[in-house]
Amino acid sequence: MNRLSRRSFLASVASVPALAVAPRAVFGGGQPQAAAAPFHARGLSQMTLTVSDVKRSLDFYQGLFGMPIQARQGSSVFLRIGAGPKFVALKQAAARLHGLKPEQVFVGNGSDEVLAHAFQALLQHGKPILFPDITYSFYPTYAGLYQVEYRAVPLAEDFTLRADDYIGQGEAIGGIIFPNPNAPTGCLLGLDQIERILQGNPERVVVVDEAYIDFGGQSAIPLVQRYPNLLVVQTFSKSRALAGMRVGFAVGHADLIDALERVKNSFNSYPLDRPAIAGATAAIEDEDYFRKTCDMVIASRTALVVQLEALGFEVLPSAANFVFARHPQRDAAELAAALRSDGIIVRHFKSERIKQFLRITIGTDEDCGTLVEALRRHLGQQ
Repeated sequence: MNRLSRRSFLASVASVPALAVAPRAVFGGGQPQAAAAPFHARGLSQMTLTVSDVKRSLDFYQGLFGMPIQARQGSSVFLRIGAGPKFVALKQAAARLHGLKPEQVFVGNGSDEVLAHAFQALLQHGKPILFPDITYSFYPTYAGLYQVEYRAVPLAEDFTLRADDYIGQGEAIGGIIFPNPNAPTGCLLGLDQIERILQGNPERVVVVDEAYIDFGGQSAIPLVQRYPNLLVVQTFSKSRALAGMRVGFAVGHADLIDALERVKNSFNSYPLDRPAIAGATAAIEDEDYFRKTCDMVIASRTALVVQLEALGFEVLPSAANFVFARHPQRDAAELAAALRSDGIIVRHFKSERIKQFLRITIGTDEDCGTLVEALRRHLGQQ
């Protein structure tokens, strides 16, 4: 990015007002969910399961091995005094981890809140933003909530993201956002391709959503120092094993972070409580536990892929804590329903391109073994 374009880009970011956008409508509203329907089963079928019916929940993430000991100890803190709006200790810990300055770190109530602020503050309204046609379902939801136009870019036939599809758009777009690895496919985009997208869009913010990056990919965070238009978002819910605490963060140029802070502070200056701050800070510092548990998930994923392929499944290459698989001779919706009857919950999507796939979260070895035995039975391979 030349000096002039860099100045114009940062000037546009600096102009973000400290105002909250009032949504015209609540997206995804409707009648309350029936009390007996657990979170895992919402929208997946008409079958209602009680919590006691669910034996293996492999449709969303939970920390397999529990919180790090340091995080458990760190979250047992005195709660009489409020946390304040700056979260200095957590920002400093994240900055040290990634070789950045604290002013390059933003923290929020889970990465979903961080992403919501990015849509509102950084993805220029008035021009369509780009994200994949098969991707995290909250992107179109946030676009609708904050009245951001968008264009869904089709993935390749092998469900990978093509960098060329995001280059050469010029001023016709308002920004770019994508998960890496992608969800629900698990497919990874290499850092060289991310850098091509950044170089091809020097005047637009590029948000890389790295919720699953620690299970098999290289983070784009090292690129932050070279590209002031890059924002990288991560969560403590997956590899840091703090899904119940709701902590997320973003790193980027200080001007991007300042824009996020102004939007946050316009309506909720205190999104994190003291236990969450202490637990997240301790989790960052417990690097040995982090590496050990990531390695265990990767090993379990590798073993599960081998077992699924032996049953005849096609499994997409995954760098996440889940796999995306389809069977050439069995309907995915029928398999999901059959597993549900066994109390095993996996995710099935109704979107046309992926309606024959199942998204299976990597559980414990026992969870995965139970899943494989059930699939073997339903496929008639016992």
